[in-house]
Parts: sequence; structure tokens; C-alpha cells
Amino acid sequence: MKQSEDLRRLLESIDRKSYPAYKSAQGAYQFGNFTLSIDHVQGDPFAAPSKVSITVAHQKAGYPVDFFDKPWKKTAFEDYLIRQFGKEIAQYNFKAKGSGKSGLIAISSPGPEILSRTACECSKTGITARFEVGFPANGRTINSGELIRILFDFLPRCVRNVFFYASRNPKEVKSVIDLAEDQQFIREELKRLHLTAFIANGAVLARESGVSSRPMKNGVPFASPESQKITLTLPHKGELSGMTVHEGITLIVGGGYHGKSTLLKALELGVYNHIAGDGREYVITDDTAMKLRAEDGRSINQVDISLFINDLPNKKNTKNFSTPDASGSTSQAAAVIESWESGSRVFLIDEDTSATNFMLRDELMQQIISRDKEPITPFIERARDLYEKAGISTIMVAGSSGAYFYIADTIIQMDCYRPVDITAATKEACKRFGEDPTTHAPNFVLPERGRRLHVEKAGSGAGNSFNRGGYRGGHEREERIKTKVHGKDSLQVGKEQVDLRFVEQLIHNEQTAALAQMVRYCISNQLFARYSVEQIADLLWNQIQQKGLPSISDSSYAAMGLCLPRRQEIFACLNRYRG
Repeated sequence: MKQSEDLRRLLESIDRKSYPAYKSAQGAYQFGNFTLSIDHVQGDPFAAPSKVSITVAHQKAGYPVDFFDKPWKKTAFEDYLIRQFGKEIAQYNFKAKGSGKSGLIAISSPGPEILSRTACECSKTGITARFEVGFPANGRTINSGELIRILFDFLPRCVRNVFFYASRNPKEVKSVIDLAEDQQFIREELKRLHLTAFIANGAVLARESGVSSRPMKNGVPFASPESQKITLTLPHKGELSGMTVHEGITLIVGGGYHGKSTLLKALELGVYNHIAGDGREYVITDDTAMKLRAEDGRSINQVDISLFINDLPNKKNTKNFSTPDASGSTSQAAAVIESWESGSRVFLIDEDTSATNFMLRDELMQQIISRDKEPITPFIERARDLYEKAGISTIMVAGSSGAYFYIADTIIQMDCYRPVDITAATKEACKRFGEDPTTHAPNFVLPERGRRLHVEKAGSGAGNSFNRGGYRGGHEREERIKTKVHGKDSLQVGKEQVDLRFVEQLIHNEQTAALAQMVRYCISNQLFARYSVEQIADLLWNQIQQKGLPSISDSSYAAMGLCLPRRQEIFACLNRYRG
């Protein structure tokens, strides 16, 4: 391996040359206690910054092995290092001067959720951090003196301060690992106690604003009603009390602006662990929970929605339903089936973002429009069977209809952001109104597994969204399938765009970037034609678990900024790919 002084001499030799000469610096260099790799050099100072990585052997880093010996501890440890390294390099961002992006130093910027990212990887041999550096230039003329400052002065300080245990506060690092162990303990308790969620007393659920993930100052601390209260003894924090959400059907009700949607949002994001100080670090939801909603205009691909929709006037087959432009009801019906296929054990539903005709039909409507004239079997008539026969619980926010009171196991009223258990009183009120005869439908049959997507084969015709082949000099060549990400809301593979705006538990654009690489991987390896959706998700997941998230990427450049989505979001993306 080349040494750091080899890099210094090379950089000095190309000073004031044309910018492309920087590419000669690509490669790995030994910098004493760490290795620096220049993985990709930008084309000019105004292009996307260069990709750089450092690796520190465990023997030199000195962090205790029990900080990363379990998956949940490893993810929390990597997340901690990313955040600390980000703080360190921020001090030197643009301190080196030049044109365009000269002097930029940046790494992935996490929110309050703790996710597995390619920005930092703790392997069996060492710790690798991947980040960006804007190689300095004056105009398009290399200014290697400024890059030498970055690589030989700024960077070694940051690496020493973060990636060597001797430079850190041991109590601070251990508190991160302890929190991860406590959060994992609660997740295991959910399964043992047959719960879908736990919300700790004292949690702050409200956010500072609609565009901020920071906790609201002076927000009302959560306090469990006594009937739903439980006290857990965590491995590190000790006793912690909070509200349980049991398996079954749970209804969240209350007046407008009293905190119903705030509670549901916290439960949505409780599928991820959160950092200390977020206010929701002890809001833990079954990690398979899926938020369902109506999604007008989305594509549906070969989904059996006959559990909810049958006998359409156009005689379209709902056992194998496809459309490029779904209605609210068909999109929500498809979302239920797709989420069941993905292994979700909990559905999260907000009445406000649901299709009204999919959720229920009131008694007067049923009298006027008979069942044999209505193709939709509403969710209210299937929710009980989904729990009792398929093991899927429902947590639902309701604000305008009391029909769901009849089938709910638990009813929580949010009153000025404080939960009140009104189950017993509501059930008494239901008796006075009389039993609702329309809360159950016959013939509950889940679809067969093994659904395959109908996707046009790459290269099969003029309608294909990208060109996989061609000829050059008489030899067949395969072109790289290009991917693009538009924030966290959509991605593009070739010319085909996938709309993910309403996949609400996607929280970072790097998750979307990972999904783009997964779709590209499926196309490159012809998985759509060979396997069912579930098999494809399993293949992708196993590949990532065995070889890491970068293994599904087509280049080290593309692998730099990826973040692992859940299995549920992988399913959601595959199901929305129109290919």
C-alpha cells in the first residue's frame, strides 16, 4: 500500500495543473493509524464532491467489542460515530478555499432516528467512514496546497478525535450503547407481552413544527392512563412506566387538535429507535407496523384485492388486479394486502387520509344501496378477522364516525394531549345505541402467497424505459442502468419514476437511494421475471445481511450515501415500480 507521503508528493506535482489531473490521486494510502482511500474524484470543482473513506483497525481504534457485538448495538455505535464525525468536520467545512465546492467536507446527516448507513461501517476488522470532500481549485486549476491542508491537517485531527476510543468520553459512548440495549429490551417485551407498542411516561411526542423533528419546547409530557399502565425494568435505565397498546383493535379518538395524529405519528416512527433527547426514545412500536392510506393514482400490480373489492361493473378481475391509476379505495385495499405480504403485524390508519368508502358504510347507505350492488366490503367488516385469523392488529385514529367503537378492543381519547381510557364507557354507550349488525362480513379468505409482478423485460421492446444493450465493434455491451433520487419522495431508474410520497415511514433520502439501487439490482439480475415479490425481498434482504448494503450497489460511488430501509418499505417500492 502507498504511504501518505506518496500522496503528498503526487499532489504537489500536479499543483496548478488542469483539474482532471486529480484523478491520478485515486487509491489507498496509509496515514499512520488509519488508511485513507480516495474512491472517486469529481470531474470539476462544480460537480458532486469527491468520495473519500477512512478505515481504522479495531486494534488501533480501541473501542470495546461489546459496543458492537449485537446488530442493534452495532447500528447505534455506527450512528454515534457518524454524528460525532459530522460535528468534527463541520469545524473545517470550506476552511480550504477555492471555486465551486472546493473545501467542502461532509458526511451523512442523520435525523433523530437511528438507522444503518453506509456512511459508517463497523466490520470484523475495523471501522470505515465514508464521506465527501470538495477537491480545491482556482477556477478549474488544481490548488493542491488546500487539499493537502484538508487531508494532512484537518482530517487527521477529526479521525483522532472520533475514531479512537482514548479520545472519547467513555461514559458518553456507553450511554449510547445502553440506550440501544434498553430499546431492544422493550422490543422483545412487546412480543412477550403481546403488545403492539409502548409509550413511556414523560415522552414528548409533539414536534417543534411541521418541518422540524425537534421536540416541542414545553410540550405536554405523555402520561399513561392507569388502566393501560405498565412498569418495565430495563437493563440500564431501571424501572420505566408507560402506556401499553395491546394486540387487537385500538381506536384513538378525541376532538380536533387534541393530539390524536401526534400520537399516531409517534407510533409510526416508533418502528425506529431514536437518539437520547428526542423525546421519543422510549416510544417503541412493533417494527413491522405499516402506515396505510389512500393513494389516488398509484399503480397496482397483480394484487388480489377480492377480500375488499369484488364484482366491479366492468367485470375486471379483482383476484389479479392491476391498474396504472388506482382510486382511493382500490389503492388502500392493495396496501392492506401488500403489507400483509411484507410481514406486517400492525396496521396504522388515520381516518383523515383514508378512502371513506373503503373504511365503512353507514346504516342508511346500506339500506338504500344493497350489498349486492356495492362492490366494496369496507375495512370495518374485515378488521376483526384480520386480527383473529391473520394476527394483524389495527391502531386507528377516528374523528368523525363512531362505527368503529363496536369492534374496538381499546379506545383511547386524547384530551389536551393526555390519553384517557374510555373503553368501558364507550362500550356502554354502544349498548344503549344497539348492536351494530354491519361490523363483520363473511368469506374471509387471504390471497395465496407467491404473487409476481408483471414487469416488462429489459430490452424487450421500444417501450422499455432504458436501454440495456447495444453493439460496439461487433461486441454486445451492457449499459449501466442510471438511478436518480428526488429527496425521500421519489426515485428514478432509467426513465421510470417511482412515487414514494405516501410511503410515510420512509424518513431519509438515503433510504430512497438504497431503494433505487435495489430496483436497479433487480433489473440487472432479472429478478422480476424469475421470482415472486416476497422472494425478491428475501433475496435483497439476505444479500444485505450477508454482504452489506454496498453489495446491492453498482459502484463504490453509488454505495457512499445509502441507508437501510425496512422490509416493508422494500415491498412498497417494488409494488410501485411500473417498469
